[in-house]
Amino acid sequence: MSFARPQALSGIHPDAVRIAAMSAAIALNAAALIAVMRPMMAEIVTFKPIAQTITLIDHPTPPKPVPVPDIKLQPLIKATPVTVPKPHEAPQPPVVISTPTDEGSIQAPPVTQAPATPAPAVEAAPVETTLAYVAAPAPKYPTQAIRGRMQGTVTLRVLVDESGKPLDVVVESSSGHQVLDDAARKQVLSSWRFQPAVQNGQHVKAWARIPVTFDLRSL
Repeated sequence: MSFARPQALSGIHPDAVRIAAMSAAIALNAAALIAVMRPMMAEIVTFKPIAQTITLIDHPTPPKPVPVPDIKLQPLIKATPVTVPKPHEAPQPPVVISTPTDEGSIQAPPVTQAPATPAPAVEAAPVETTLAYVAAPAPKYPTQAIRGRMQGTVTLRVLVDESGKPLDVVVESSSGHQVLDDAARKQVLSSWRFQPAVQNGQHVKAWARIPVTFDLRSL
């Protein structure tokens, strides 16, 4: 049994048939793909709204006003007047009216004179004199003066009281060195004693000039 071989369509090129077959296959595949993707697209586009619960917050109820109790005003108490006693007045001396002894004349009361206040005694100024020594220890030679080979004579004016004690010492003529002047002044003021000056039979204050010599040869 033999089959007849189909003859090719006259006038149609074999490549054209092949292209048409391939186009039909592509179209079928695209249709199948669209059919498969349609439920997925619908599922993506369609969404269900999410239900949200909204809770309403109630405003707090304002507190009720507290009733104010009635306040009864008590009547004012009248103040009792206080009588302040007057201060005790000192008795006034009686007024004495002298009676006239003679017609047309009045006797005046006696006048009492206050005792006179004695004037303060004026202290006499110290006298200038020469005083004898009772005790006159030599001042200690300062170490600084020994190292510096210092020497000289300082003349002091000494104020001596009624007992012969020096009250004040003033440098009248310097030795040329402050350290020697200070040593002489301190020694005379602290350790020297004099016979007090006498005037009108009484001891009085007096100024006297005292020389103090510092000599390195005496060491």
